[in-house]
Amino acid sequence: MGHPHWQPSDSDRGFEIGELTATAGKDSKSAKKQADLSAIDPARRAALHVIVANDFAHVNGGAAQVAISSAVGLAKRGYRVTFFSAVSPVADELQRSGIRVVLTGQFDIKNDPNRFRAATQGIWNPYSAREMEEILSGIEPEQTILHVHGWTKALTSSIIRVALRRGVSVVVTLHDYFYACPNGGFFNFQGREACHLRPLSAACLAVHCDRDGYPQKVWRSIRQAVQNHLGFPPSPFMNFITISDFSENVLRPFLPPDAPVYRLDSPSDFTQEAPVDVTRNRGFVSLGRLSPEKGSHLLARAAHDLNCEVTFVGEGPTRDEIKSLNPRATITGWQSREQVKAHLRAARCLVLSSVWYEAQPMVIAEAAAVGVPSIVADQCAGRDMVENDVTGLWFRSGDAADLREKMTILQDPETAARMGRAAYERHWSNPFSLQRHLSELANCYDSILEKRVAPPAYQDVRS
Repeated sequence: MGHPHWQPSDSDRGFEIGELTATAGKDSKSAKKQADLSAIDPARRAALHVIVANDFAHVNGGAAQVAISSAVGLAKRGYRVTFFSAVSPVADELQRSGIRVVLTGQFDIKNDPNRFRAATQGIWNPYSAREMEEILSGIEPEQTILHVHGWTKALTSSIIRVALRRGVSVVVTLHDYFYACPNGGFFNFQGREACHLRPLSAACLAVHCDRDGYPQKVWRSIRQAVQNHLGFPPSPFMNFITISDFSENVLRPFLPPDAPVYRLDSPSDFTQEAPVDVTRNRGFVSLGRLSPEKGSHLLARAAHDLNCEVTFVGEGPTRDEIKSLNPRATITGWQSREQVKAHLRAARCLVLSSVWYEAQPMVIAEAAAVGVPSIVADQCAGRDMVENDVTGLWFRSGDAADLREKMTILQDPETAARMGRAAYERHWSNPFSLQRHLSELANCYDSILEKRVAPPAYQDVRS
């Protein structure tokens, strides 16, 4: 039941994150090169039809935000864009853009009132496959790219198989780890720790790691096996985008060895303004869902021990645990974008205490954009975005005492100001803007078209 491109070892253990990241600055980066786009005919780019696929046609998370904003941005740059999705409503920006939106009009798996349909259609969605067949009928494969952002909540990998069988180039942005891991996180939600077992191995299948119970783990494993063998068949037209060096290192052993892999950062919508004076701020802030994998209990405990202010901007199942560990902690619930920015500007430091890997936590970039340094767990993708002791600090993942020590360092006003200035300057020297993202995405598409003639092994299209 293993992945078709995964070469099983003698052990059920798949990898150690230390082994993967140890060579990140050596073998992986030395293999990267800028795409040589000089041979691309501009007329070919103008004729390209980009089909952007995502489970949801509205913003309900990072993947949807990137899918929708990039689709609208590409259309403004003259590309012919179709947005393909399953779950309504359709975002206002998509409706205003004039982009063709194809909506299958289905429920996402979690909210489908027909649970039998959710269980079967969530593994393989024949309706989305038929709709994709309809879109692709009569098109020229050489002038079409299917760009998939999210497929595990409704569309399923059936749409990918349809496109590949028609000879259409497919690129999948790996916003999470669902390509390889049944629960999408390489994380044992019951044990609250990262998982290093080889996905779908006997050891993996025996472990109850899913947040929603072991029966859900079994269902997800069946879906993963179907996805591996049917949804992602070996194809010269398969491409991938990773959003951080860290997540790429985790996923690379599971990717087809001959498939091009592109590195693109996700965009942020913050605009530049004067940096905040963090010396006037006293409290620490955490942004995101309150859940075990986010490690919010570590921050609550550390802040309680230091008797310092801490604000959790978000909501989730660990709310009561946080309040039990730190009755003085402020929990705001979900906030608007402007309110989030206000909380960042009122903070001495952002803390990302995740005990799972993350993929590219953009909250760090958003903190840096206003001049706020970050403390991040050293075994998550957030460390890619923080230079230790320059723009923030790393702490040992899962270690509340070490987090407390790092928070103590940032309580010093001069240290916080120095790191905040460095974070601000580094961020705005090459910001995570939508325009930068679109330019890199255009390079990626050009390279994919070029690959149909002469396949490259790897491209780093970041500017």
